[in-house]
Amino acid sequence: TGCEKEPSSYMWIYILLGNMLRGIGETPITPLGISYLDDFAKEEDVPVYVACLHTIAMLGPMFGFLLGSLCAKLYVDIGFVDVGSITITPQDSRWVGAWWLGFLIGGVTNFLAAIPFCFLPKNLKKTEEAGNDKTLHVITPCIFQNQPIYPFLSDFCTSLKKVLSNRMYFTLLCCSLLQFNSFIGFLTYKPKYLEQQYGQSTSKSNFLIGLTSLPPVSIGIFLGGLIMKKYKMTIIGATKFAFTMSFLAYVITLLHFFVGCENHVVAGMTVSYE
Repeated sequence: TGCEKEPSSYMWIYILLGNMLRGIGETPITPLGISYLDDFAKEEDVPVYVACLHTIAMLGPMFGFLLGSLCAKLYVDIGFVDVGSITITPQDSRWVGAWWLGFLIGGVTNFLAAIPFCFLPKNLKKTEEAGNDKTLHVITPCIFQNQPIYPFLSDFCTSLKKVLSNRMYFTLLCCSLLQFNSFIGFLTYKPKYLEQQYGQSTSKSNFLIGLTSLPPVSIGIFLGGLIMKKYKMTIIGATKFAFTMSFLAYVITLLHFFVGCENHVVAGMTVSYE
């Protein structure tokens, strides 16, 4: 009973707030970034640019896993304790890596990457293909519009209803939810699977996932953009292409059911104490 101790740390609140702020900052990148590319790039070049955007978005988690692998090799209290006095290794179950270091490095990197956005011009010129007339597109941030919050919410609900009533968009939304649910589950549990079944450390598991799983996805996204540009696919052509690739991916993924290991022998769980 002397070893029992109630948790008294509230650091999870800071992590929750930090992730909330990060999500608020990251959300505009995809919709506004793709809209920006679609408005001010040639039509045949848009698939490649969007593919580059998503490719870089996939490379980020890869570097994150590699960074997590490096941080997991460092003791959690690095900088505050004498490293020579630590008697356990990363292979020890009592080892706790410097998980907080990744947040610090990621936060500083995000801040530095956001600085160039402050220098983007407010007015952008685009040459229309039809009349060759240069039109001026003015970007006005919504936060500077002096309008009450209630009309904004009413317009938002109306727009949301129209968007969700679009069958094509709603189908794409459901498909994306299913894909991301499976992908997140894969990234969440596969490192733990490598640790439990193959006796790998947390550091090496993260390294293997970051090195073998995410780069092929990035390459696939980039090649998809190149193929769409080369064959100048229409909406229907792109839909058929996406369906074919997704179907082949799911068929190949079924092979995971034939790969596995026997459960570890654990007294009281898989075998009796005797």
